[in-house]
Amino acid sequence: MRKIIVNAFISLDGVMQAPGGPQEDPSGGFKLGGWSALCWDEIMGQTMEQIRDRPYDLLLGRRTYEIFAAHWPYQKEEPISEVFDRITKYVVATKPVDLSWQNSVLISGDVVAAIKELKSQPGPDLFVDGSSVLLQTLLAENLVDELHTWTFPVTLGQGKKLFDGGTPSGHWKLINSVVATTGVIIASLVPDGPVQTGTFEMGEISEREVTRREKFRQTGEL
Repeated sequence: MRKIIVNAFISLDGVMQAPGGPQEDPSGGFKLGGWSALCWDEIMGQTMEQIRDRPYDLLLGRRTYEIFAAHWPYQKEEPISEVFDRITKYVVATKPVDLSWQNSVLISGDVVAAIKELKSQPGPDLFVDGSSVLLQTLLAENLVDELHTWTFPVTLGQGKKLFDGGTPSGHWKLINSVVATTGVIIASLVPDGPVQTGTFEMGEISEREVTRREKFRQTGEL
């Protein structure tokens, strides 16, 4: 069974839109594209190589696919270009999309059923880069098997977010972490069951706390 593995570059406030360049995705009036570009170091490069050190195909949303298709086939000096050309690109789209980039396959219609079927088939794991809209579906349906968050020391204030609606509650287990010299924190996580809750209460609760809780029970406000 294939795994779905997500690589997400995010700001401290959870924005993942256009990390690579000013014109990557200016939709919604986003003006800070390229916010990750000056934070890269050798540690991050080595970590990315380790994460991708396995056979894989790509699973991409339409917008990210179009960004990739307009860039990577023309970067022949970059080793990753040959890899992206060769592997299969599964493209989730509800609008027409140019699939002329070699080895590109459309996923449409009942997207969730199609992705579940794709996961169940033998083959390499499926890497998701970018694809903020697709990610909402994958997270809502608990289809993500590994999540690698690259948290950059910047706040952006607006933009498309990694967790942006429909995300179910759940606990994630940290399996590895790396800190770059530029302050980027790379956390590798896997799903680890439901959220477990506890309390920091010590001893008996005060009368004032009892009153506070009763007020909320009666009014629904704190």
